Amino acid sequence: MRDLIDLQKKLIPDLLDVIQQRYSVLHSVELFQPIGRRGLAENTNLTERSIRSEVDFLQKQGLTQVTTKGMYITKEGKLVLDQLAVFMSEIMGLSVLEKQIKEKLNVENVIIIPGNSDEYEWIKQEMGKACIAYLRTVLGERSTIAVTGGSTMAAVADVMTTLNQKNDYIFVPARGGIGEKVENQANTIVAEMARKAKGEYRLLYVPDPLSESAYESIVTEPSINETLQQIKGSSIVLHGIGDALTMAERRKTPDSIAVKLKTNKAISEAFGYYFDASGNVVHKVRTVGIQLEDLSNIDYVITIAGGKSKGQAIASYFQQGKSDLLITDEAAAKQILRGTPL
Repeated sequence: MRDLIDLQKKLIPDLLDVIQQRYSVLHSVELFQPIGRRGLAENTNLTERSIRSEVDFLQKQGLTQVTTKGMYITKEGKLVLDQLAVFMSEIMGLSVLEKQIKEKLNVENVIIIPGNSDEYEWIKQEMGKACIAYLRTVLGERSTIAVTGGSTMAAVADVMTTLNQKNDYIFVPARGGIGEKVENQANTIVAEMARKAKGEYRLLYVPDPLSESAYESIVTEPSINETLQQIKGSSIVLHGIGDALTMAERRKTPDSIAVKLKTNKAISEAFGYYFDASGNVVHKVRTVGIQLEDLSNIDYVITIAGGKSKGQAIASYFQQGKSDLLITDEAAAKQILRGTPL
């Protein structure tokens, strides 16, 4: 396919530009339907004149339907979009980028979504769709799926659909809550995922972080201990990666610890562990739920994190953290490759 694309670039250079533009418009219709021309112009960075021309073409081809509420993608349009996905990945150079990230981070599987999720929230949803597609391939009988909190995991929940009606699955929070927005709490996210996936869920009513004495007291509670055992026995983990100082602020970390993180140049955070650029743990908070050492017993660990601002954090985590699949975006991937050699 790569050779064919190179030939097309030489013989009909404008053709690939047209394909990319129409793919972008059709993709935006699918994401935001029903949507008007002005909305499409804003989401594709095209002029309204260009949008008018592309919309007319896509409608004549039977790929979109225009109603008084806005544009919708048709079944045929969805089919074309799905069939073009691999081709578009080649055109945009994402397959090459994925290979480079695999080698850089030493991770078996990488999926890269075009764009920068720092700028466009819908890119997180596209990462979520990629996650769901992968989940369908690895679900086993009675799978337990542990999920962390955060805006990226919330985006996965937004696009969750039924996974596999032949197998039972249960969603559990990977850890306690940190007192952030309720929609970004792990408990809220697993409940939403289970509802849309038609699965079961369990909740964990425990704050994060905890003092040593509070931890020892809480984990002995029968109801907490039962849920904790389910979490520890998870076969799949979905988690994000946070910027170290941002996560410290969200946790209302004491000034002494914040100074420690800055002094030791902490870059990333996951599962309550703070890592420097070389992947060394510079600080750990006491949390109830999955610990870093538990990941070696998990069948599938799926990491979802994107945005140019997360590039260094992703590279930092992967120096030590286990993951079978990284789902990220183009901006984060390029930032990882731009960084200093690891």
